[in-house]
Amino acid sequence: MNKCIVPVFKIQKVYYSIQSVQSAYCTINRLITYHGRNVLCKHITNAKKAGQVMDSSIDYTAPSTQFAFDVNKSPFFKKDSYNFMNILGVQQLNTLDNISLLDIFLSANNNIEPHYHPNAAELVYCISGEIVVSILNPFTKQYKHYTITPGQVANIPQGWWHYQMATEDRTHILAIFNASTPEVILGSDILKLTPSNIMAHTYCMNENEWKKAIAPVMPSTYIGPPKNCNKTTTDNQQYYPNHFINQSYPMQ
Repeated sequence: MNKCIVPVFKIQKVYYSIQSVQSAYCTINRLITYHGRNVLCKHITNAKKAGQVMDSSIDYTAPSTQFAFDVNKSPFFKKDSYNFMNILGVQQLNTLDNISLLDIFLSANNNIEPHYHPNAAELVYCISGEIVVSILNPFTKQYKHYTITPGQVANIPQGWWHYQMATEDRTHILAIFNASTPEVILGSDILKLTPSNIMAHTYCMNENEWKKAIAPVMPSTYIGPPKNCNKTTTDNQQYYPNHFINQSYPMQ
């Protein structure tokens, strides 16, 4: 018989308020009389998976331990001199614990391609310029478009399909993730890597027409449109009627 006199919700409350697994055992053991350790272990395991405790595998005394890093020296993707991303994750700064970021620079009418993150939520913080964050709510099946300017944020829950469109030159944002290494599924990869016969069969299309339609798509586009795209932005003004401009950013 389980003779633990402390309700499970109290165990959770105490556990999630501490900073490490070691102190969790010390704190919660005071609340348990006889049994209930199986319940405790379950909550500890779940919390570690959810990233709610400090990673005890980090040796904070080791000479190789890093506490500072220059994100400018960590390029992730570059379209041109005005549209690029730098990255900071646990590979760059080894004391990071379930947090990472992309440092993103965009000029007007450039966008982060549609994608989602299967293992992380994303908080978009605008430093300069203006950007529209578009999120597909999987429960309502509707898109919501949030225009943010310096000091404002938009939150994208884990696994939600989204994209971002810069509406001013020199737009600078931070994309912050609650994972040491965020995973990403890109729209361009879905289009190019899904077998064309499967797409044609599933959606009752002509396979050759489908191949022709996606021929210009480059895998792992990240920032669109491509540099060699001659298509104007007027076709997209219906989605952002108050934001699109028809002049391009001057190139060096």
